Amino acid sequence: MFSYRHAFHAGNHADVLKHTCLIAIQQYLNQKDTALTVLDTHAGAGLYRLDGDYAQTSGESAQGVHKLLEFSKHTALAPALQNYLELVLGFNASGAPSAANIRVYPGSPFIIQRLMRGADRLKLFEMHPTDFKALSGNVKQLDAGRQVAVFRSDGFEGIRTFLPPPTRRALLLCDPSYEIKSDYPKVVEMVTEALKRFATGTYAVWHPIIPRMEAHDLPRKLKTLANKSQKSWLHATLTVKSSGSAAPVSSPLGEATPRPGLPASGLMVINPPHTLKAMLQEALPQMVLALGQDRHASMSLETS
Repeated sequence: MFSYRHAFHAGNHADVLKHTCLIAIQQYLNQKDTALTVLDTHAGAGLYRLDGDYAQTSGESAQGVHKLLEFSKHTALAPALQNYLELVLGFNASGAPSAANIRVYPGSPFIIQRLMRGADRLKLFEMHPTDFKALSGNVKQLDAGRQVAVFRSDGFEGIRTFLPPPTRRALLLCDPSYEIKSDYPKVVEMVTEALKRFATGTYAVWHPIIPRMEAHDLPRKLKTLANKSQKSWLHATLTVKSSGSAAPVSSPLGEATPRPGLPASGLMVINPPHTLKAMLQEALPQMVLALGQDRHASMSLETS
């Protein structure tokens, strides 16, 4: 149950997609003065070292945020991607932007906190004992007081306490590891209940695109749920390679080791900002150009 560690995957292509969308959504919601409650169901450690053992073992950031940075040196980025890259660079030492200078990668808790205003509140849930300890320590360094709360509990269940929020404005991010098949129905159950408790919240669900029936069915079930609830939705996907290809990753010994890695992922947003579609129409094609690893690289964008 506790085998998944996001430190191995921090800054990969899935993070580029997920965090680009997250920033765009939160920046839009910040345009209203009323306080916002943000819920992160699977928070992870919050901050990750891209020059640490975990990230270097997988080398996934080299095919994600680092690759996007190199792309940006010869191509003007779409605004959503530029906002994402600037925020990531803001967690790192100043100087000429380079892959070597991106050593710290902010997970969703720190991205959200960086964009929060004084009255906003962030609720973080993490079950993994090591990641919970790291998350608690990282958040303590923020000296954010009551603005950020960390819970060692199941985010699928924990969010119930905070919906509806006192100010009637909420953003929920759900990105479990999906290592166990039960995560898929839990996501649907959680979103179903969340919409009953607070129908006007914005709900963002990240999901892997892999050859598994549950993975294929999840976005379809979420679209059906949103349609039945008469809620708008947006579904963005990014494929960087065929599911059978493996990208070579340099080992600490300098040897190229083929690792299959995740070929594609998607983000389903219920009650999305009306501006998100246009932003992604610019950003997604650039993600394909910057992060694609073979001729199967592609994107899709659907809205209700």
